[in-house]
Amino acid sequence: MAETETFQSPVKVTVLPDGTMEAFNPSTVKIPYSWNIVRLLLNRVKRNPDATLIERKVGLGYEWQPITAKQFLDEVDSVARGLMALGLRSGDRMAVMAHTSFEWTLLDYACWSVGAVNVPLYETSSLAQIGTVLQEADIKIAFAENARLAEAINTAAQQVKHPCQVLSLDLGAIAALHEAGNMVAQIQVDTARKALTMDSPATIIYTSGTSGKPKGTVLTHGNFTTLVWGNMGWMPEFSRDPRSRLLLFLPLAHVYARLLEVFMISGAGVLGHAPNIKNLLPDIASFKPTYLLVVPRVLEKIYNSADAQASASKVKHLLFKRAVRTAIDYSRALDYPEPVSKRLRARRAFYEQLVYRKIMGLLGGKCGFVISGGGALGDRLGHFYRGIGLQVLEGYGLTETTAPVTVNTMKLNRIGTVGAPVCSATIRVTPEGEIWIKGPTVSPGYLKPEQNDGVFHDDGWFDSGDLGSMNETGLLTITGRAKEMLVTAGGKNVVPATLEGPLQSHPLISQIMIVGEGKPFVGALVTLDAEMLPGWMKNKGLEPVDVTAASHHPAIEASIARAIDKANQGVSRAESIREFRILPFDFTEANGMLTPSMKIRRSVIAQKCATEIEDIYKDVAQPELDEKPGGMMANGRADLSKITGYLKNLLSFPHGE
Repeated sequence: MAETETFQSPVKVTVLPDGTMEAFNPSTVKIPYSWNIVRLLLNRVKRNPDATLIERKVGLGYEWQPITAKQFLDEVDSVARGLMALGLRSGDRMAVMAHTSFEWTLLDYACWSVGAVNVPLYETSSLAQIGTVLQEADIKIAFAENARLAEAINTAAQQVKHPCQVLSLDLGAIAALHEAGNMVAQIQVDTARKALTMDSPATIIYTSGTSGKPKGTVLTHGNFTTLVWGNMGWMPEFSRDPRSRLLLFLPLAHVYARLLEVFMISGAGVLGHAPNIKNLLPDIASFKPTYLLVVPRVLEKIYNSADAQASASKVKHLLFKRAVRTAIDYSRALDYPEPVSKRLRARRAFYEQLVYRKIMGLLGGKCGFVISGGGALGDRLGHFYRGIGLQVLEGYGLTETTAPVTVNTMKLNRIGTVGAPVCSATIRVTPEGEIWIKGPTVSPGYLKPEQNDGVFHDDGWFDSGDLGSMNETGLLTITGRAKEMLVTAGGKNVVPATLEGPLQSHPLISQIMIVGEGKPFVGALVTLDAEMLPGWMKNKGLEPVDVTAASHHPAIEASIARAIDKANQGVSRAESIREFRILPFDFTEANGMLTPSMKIRRSVIAQKCATEIEDIYKDVAQPELDEKPGGMMANGRADLSKITGYLKNLLSFPHGE
């Protein structure tokens, strides 16, 4: 593993008189106004028509069929003509409700080629949610992965009385489009494509809606094109290198996956799709990606699984723990200007053969880095993975910013941060820690203009709703969301992510939600990872139990209590978790407690788990500001000792303060 080289960042940082910090990346590329996403594909075909652009999985085996740039463009044109035959025209909107697949990408580019707008639908959406999107976005044609999803779209359309053509991919929708396209002249597609500009809408992506009704975010061809074309030089490893290989498995309904789809097709590398998550590891092994797009939970699962396997033997577990410590030490040493010591390099080389290579083998053997988004990974795991030879590039962005506005790169990767601004982006952090964003990748606004108030501002700034800090070189660190901040009864502001992030890596914890709004202290609701539970119990020599029984198992409660005590060391006493409850069920999309992007819906959980939350505070004495015997105002006089005792509890003062 090569040691980190010195790299001079082009980012310019300014400190305003009120303490606000702004970071701007002036590196940019001039892009003609007439360009669009499909133009980037045409450019690639012109550069190298016979080079492989996509490898498509063949059946259930390990074979991948190469598709050249020219072959892909020909298929896009054919499907685009088919869409026109069905009546789709420039400015119309169509929807796709399917897992990540070659067909998803094909429909995306065909839709753009006729000047239409593609609106993703989550496969887990309720009928009410589907109906809202169909009606609000005025969907003309919808594609479903299978007959079940097609029926759901049809039912939702009937409920909201919205006419919509629905085609099922598993019933030959693509073949039907090819056939229908024979009746349309290619000149019609070419004309529609040439009419597109940087301002033309490309997609409407509905936000996950953790705190309210999802909003339709309009993203333009310019948003994507600027981010992709402008950053190819800044991040060449993503797609400019012809050896670059990305296997997409996260939903293309999410903006980050969608962006990387465009990145790969516009560059020189090879794109693949893993439509069935159950076959992910075999697909990774056979495709051999050079990088992957993941959420932190994937990396946590890999680590926890390796730890669980090693725990079967005391010797193996000791070896694994030492290998982990060595990897972390090695990675931390890379952050210093001095060379890594010979002794540490030798230790790392020893564990490379015994441990690290096996973990890297799970990722196909050629994976040099992963892009992690959608949540914080944590310093410890970040250093562990870099130490074993896998760079984790954390980035930050939202649907409204076409995803990444900051990202760590191979040349500039600082673990614990989400990197510096991408090309042409400006990040502002106010003295209160609020993050504002400005630049050509920021959405022009929501589909319903009245929803823009207080979020999209006339001067071009977008209020992210997130909280963070910035250092003198422009590296951004995310601390939480302003809307998620809770205030205890003692007036203490608590950012849940500060505690939730570190605890999320515990092998038994699936989800955790901090509570305490208006309460005397901070508490937590914890759910268990049903997949990790059996192995954990076995390694501890305990009898197997189901999740319900595990929720009140003494050994499990003790393990989580120790993890919470450790996490509490990183915050003040007033912010620390005093009590927790383990729930006998998990937070899922199905029960409405998670969004499609796996973020917790705090308001829904607070409502559905009101009894469990109240149980956390059941033994807390409430003040009685009356004249009852023994109350704080007994005999019409204030009992100062009782008031002081209550205030100590309320304000979380340790004894003696």
